[in-house]
Amino acid sequence: MQAQPELTASRSPERALRKRIRGWMMYDWASQPYHTLIVTFIFGPYFAEQVIAMLMAGGMDAGLAKATAQSWWGWALSIVGVLIALGAPVLGSIADGTGRRLPWIWVFSAFYVVGAAGLWIAVPSSLPVVTVLVFFGIGMIGIEFTTIFTNALLPALGPREQVGRISGSGWAWGYVGGLIALLIMLLFFAENAAGVTLLGIAPLFGFEAAAREGTRFVGPFTALWYVVAMVPFYLWVKEPRGGGNGLSVRAGLRDLGETLRSLPRRRSLFAYLGSSMFYRDALNGMYTFGGIYAIGVLDWSVIDIGVFGILGLVTGALFAWLGGRADARFGPRSVIIFCIFVLIATAIAIVLITRTSVFGIAVPASSSLPDVAFYVCGGLIGAAGGAIQSASRTMMVHQSDPKRMTEAFGLFALSGKATSFLAPALIALVTQISGSQRAGITPLILLFLIGLVLLLWVKSDGSEAAA
Repeated sequence: MQAQPELTASRSPERALRKRIRGWMMYDWASQPYHTLIVTFIFGPYFAEQVIAMLMAGGMDAGLAKATAQSWWGWALSIVGVLIALGAPVLGSIADGTGRRLPWIWVFSAFYVVGAAGLWIAVPSSLPVVTVLVFFGIGMIGIEFTTIFTNALLPALGPREQVGRISGSGWAWGYVGGLIALLIMLLFFAENAAGVTLLGIAPLFGFEAAAREGTRFVGPFTALWYVVAMVPFYLWVKEPRGGGNGLSVRAGLRDLGETLRSLPRRRSLFAYLGSSMFYRDALNGMYTFGGIYAIGVLDWSVIDIGVFGILGLVTGALFAWLGGRADARFGPRSVIIFCIFVLIATAIAIVLITRTSVFGIAVPASSSLPDVAFYVCGGLIGAAGGAIQSASRTMMVHQSDPKRMTEAFGLFALSGKATSFLAPALIALVTQISGSQRAGITPLILLFLIGLVLLLWVKSDGSEAAA
């Protein structure tokens, strides 16, 4: 009987750690809908659809209007990417110096909520393009910066050999959240051209279908989802007090400068930052332009794209989870290489799919084969994308100095955003020059190949991390 208190005491830290892990995973659950609903499957295609209609009403040719809509979305993402690239490593270095990450998560969570909620103003009859893109950019800044600080908490959640499994489970949980959020939007709110949802009913809450209020609700819905889902995170995820040394902004910048100067000597980390810069940029290009591409090339509706998104999220959740286990067994580098090969093959396949042909074989315009082929591509993108993003997070942990983890993930964000303008800009430029959405997608293949080559210099075990 006397041993019971000791047993309880010994189990208490384990229970606290499990709760902390679950709380940390809730960030993935909370934030995934911004990518799923706004960037990729609901709002992005809706925005493109409305811009195309506006331009065609002004007399522009349909093909050119579609290419222009894709270009505007691409330039907006490019500008946001530059802002994130400039701020991420600086904020990361300052946070490591002060030892505080949660206050930064609070601040940029506000950006997320305000940016998402503001998208309600995207009224079809009088679309305020610039204002809508500003709100979209504010939300993107919010999600990217909160991700930096939450990722920096990952190494403290378990031993090194378990980080990949935790990362994969968290990413899979995020995909599950994104899937549920997407289903809610498709079944009850997002209306098609006939003014009904996927269930064949009018949008809930009396939303006016003619004004696309059900679809525009995606912004406030995403903001509300985030606010509610982050409650367990803030309740269960704590950081030790007094962990920092009170460094000033100037000292944080000085430490960042020293880290940047050391990168050429840390070949594995340097190569990995370069590699991830290109392959993550290409992957984001696939996510961002997939729905817009389907609207322009296959004439899909927002509902069609939503179903496409459901498939991608299901495969993403499954393979993020499986990828976490493969990561723990084979290492993150092997997972990343395999996924890049899958994504290159998928990008080539997408370019070869049109409304009237599949892989160069002509089909009737009424054929469902192009749709089926594109659905398969969506499943592959979801599967490879889920696994590669989880493994990328683990790889960064392996490559980094544990004492400067937030700064490291700031550099990781920098590497992801330093050229984040590149994929959207190349897509926008090639699309604009060629007047073809299909041709506009081809630069992604080159970006994946560059990322693959740079992985040759990366050590999976991160043996240079403390150099």
